[in-house]
Amino acid sequence: MKISKTTTKMMIGAGLALIAASPAFGAEAAGAAEAAASSAGLVAIGKGLGAGLAAGLAVLGGGPGIGRVGASAVEAIARQPEAAGPIGQNMILSAALIEGATLFAVVVGLLAIFLI
Repeated sequence: MKISKTTTKMMIGAGLALIAASPAFGAEAAGAAEAAASSAGLVAIGKGLGAGLAAGLAVLGGGPGIGRVGASAVEAIARQPEAAGPIGQNMILSAALIEGATLFAVVVGLLAIFLI
């Protein structure tokens, strides 16, 4: 998979923005209570971002996978219509396994929010 120049520039810009913002996260808090509150807020933000990324990446992998399974099954049935039954059964089984793995990743992301 080839990454376009625009995507590369956006990724480099986001990385530089994170590097430039790091001194703000390293600044000392005025009091202990204020520091504890800010770190709790950062932990909550990190949980949300991590779970969101986990669920998003799972869907980005599962969606095209199911699409390719369906497209390949339709092509195979078009080539051999007499084998439509077994091809359809295998397609449904494969799609269910892909969907199960995707759902598992989303559940792990949700567990990360609530249990960690």
